[in-house]
Amino acid sequence: MGPNPFLGVLYHWTGGLASASCYLPFRSISKWSWETYWLIQGFFSFLLAPIIAAFLLVPQASAILHHTPWHTLLLTYFWGLLWGVGGLTFGLTIRYLGIALGYAIALGLTTAFGTLMPPLFAGEMPALLHQRPGQVILFGIVVCMVGILLSGVAGYSKERELSAAQKQKTVAEFNFPKGILVAILAGVMSACFAYGLATGKPIGALARTDLLAHGRALEWQNLPILIVILLGGLTTNFAWCVVLMVRNGTELQFLGHTAGLDTVGDANSHAGTLSLNYSLCATAGILWYLQFFFYSIGQTKMGKYDFSSWTLHMASIIIFSTLWGIYLKEWHGTSITTKVLVGLGLAVLVLSTLLVGYGNYLNVGFIPAG
Repeated sequence: MGPNPFLGVLYHWTGGLASASCYLPFRSISKWSWETYWLIQGFFSFLLAPIIAAFLLVPQASAILHHTPWHTLLLTYFWGLLWGVGGLTFGLTIRYLGIALGYAIALGLTTAFGTLMPPLFAGEMPALLHQRPGQVILFGIVVCMVGILLSGVAGYSKERELSAAQKQKTVAEFNFPKGILVAILAGVMSACFAYGLATGKPIGALARTDLLAHGRALEWQNLPILIVILLGGLTTNFAWCVVLMVRNGTELQFLGHTAGLDTVGDANSHAGTLSLNYSLCATAGILWYLQFFFYSIGQTKMGKYDFSSWTLHMASIIIFSTLWGIYLKEWHGTSITTKVLVGLGLAVLVLSTLLVGYGNYLNVGFIPAG
C-alpha cells in the first residue's frame, strides 16, 4: 500500500492522543518520588515496548540491527541520548507548568527545530520553496507555529490571571520561571528524535526489504529504528534517575522500602499501593511508546516529504494536551479572552495538520500540482 497522507494524518492524531494522555497516570501515583516512577515507566516505554513491538511485527528485526553499519547505529543512538535529555526536562516542564502550558512551549520549539533541520541538512529546502506541494507544506508549518504561539499566549495569560493557590490546585508544583527554563531545554533537545529518525533510515530500508520478502505490511519498517533511538533515551534517563535516587535516598522505593509500616494492615495497604504504582507506570510507559508507534506508521504514509510528520505529530500532541487541560480544569477561572485564545489555538493547529496533509497529498500525485 502506497502513500496516503490523510491516513497518515489520522495516525499522527492517534499518536498525539497517546502522547497527551501518557502523563495522566502519574497523577494517581503515591509514595513514590518523581525519579522512581519516571525510571519505571522508562523501562516500559524505552525498552520493553519497542523491542516487543518490533520483534512481533518485523520478522528479522534482530538480524536487521545486526547487519546495520555500526556508524548508523551509533549516530542514531547518539541522537537518542540527546533526545533523552529532552524527555527528562519535558517531564519537569509538565511538573512545573501543567499539561496545557508545558506542552505548548516545549513542543513549539521542538516543532521548529525537528521539522526544519532535516530538510535543511538534506538540501531539500530549495525544492520545497519552488514547488506547490512544498509551499503548501511550509505554509502548514507556519500555521502550526502560529497555533502554538496562540496556545503559548493563552498559557501566559492564564499565568497572569490565576493566583498562586489556583495554579497549584491543578498543578501542585507550579513554578513559572523554573518551568520556562526547562521547557526551552526540553523543546530544543526533544527535536533530536527527528534527527535520529533521519539518520536511522538505513535501518528502515533493511526492514522494508525484510517485510517485502515476508509479505508483511510496510507500515512496520520504522519500528527497528525506534529500538535504537529509545535505547539512547533510556541511557540518559536511567543515569539521571539513579543520580537523583542516590542524592534523595529514594533508591529502594521501587521495592516498597518506605517509612511508616508499623502494622500488618499498613504493610498490606502499602503492597497494594506498590502494585498500583507499577500498573500506573506501565500504562504511562505504553502510552508514551504508542505515540512513536503511530508516528512511525504515519510517517510511511506521507510520501517524499515525510519530514513534515514531525509537525503533524507536535500539532496533534498540543491539540490533545490542550483538550486534556480543559477537561482537567487547568483553564478554570481564566478570562473570556484567555479561553478564546485557547479555542483559536486549537482551531489553527487543526487547520495546520490538514494543510500539511494536503501538501503531501499534492506531492503524491492525487491532484496535479500545476
